[in-house]
Amino acid sequence: MPQFAAIKLLPMARLKMAGALAGAALMAIPLSGTAWGAGGAAPSTFSSTIGPALLCIDQIDPFYFWSYLNQFFGPPYKTEGGAYWFKVQGKLWGAEIIDVMVSDGANEQIFLAASFKDKPAKLSDAIAGIAGIRHVNEEPSQYSPWISSLGSRIVYFGQNSKVYCAQYNPDYMRSHFH
Repeated sequence: MPQFAAIKLLPMARLKMAGALAGAALMAIPLSGTAWGAGGAAPSTFSSTIGPALLCIDQIDPFYFWSYLNQFFGPPYKTEGGAYWFKVQGKLWGAEIIDVMVSDGANEQIFLAASFKDKPAKLSDAIAGIAGIRHVNEEPSQYSPWISSLGSRIVYFGQNSKVYCAQYNPDYMRSHFH
């Protein structure tokens, strides 16, 4: 950076410039042979990162999950219903995933959701068999939600199913009531 030697940068400006240079260096690293990219295969950390949050065992941090999904699957293919939608190729609890949706954080509730090719009853059985967490359909209607004791839900999603965990958004509460 000799051409910038005469410019006196503030500490934050120096950090931003260093970050930009590091980012440019990372962009030059070839990513061939990885599962990264839009609709890519799930990394080995997928089930331990996404699974507990879907079951309401872990907290929901939309920025964290957006960053994780963006890193391994590329940018979301759409934004709809207050969520970023990511195409995913992989399985969770032995069930094939279609999409993972992470809330945009702009509403009263934040959530993480995933759609699966199985019907709710089959997905509920898969989760109970692998994770030991049962979802119960408490209503006599076939289309009522299946609910776990932790608060996660399995619902029909077209002909398939969706499992999700929703929590109150502390940032929304602070910004609207203070």
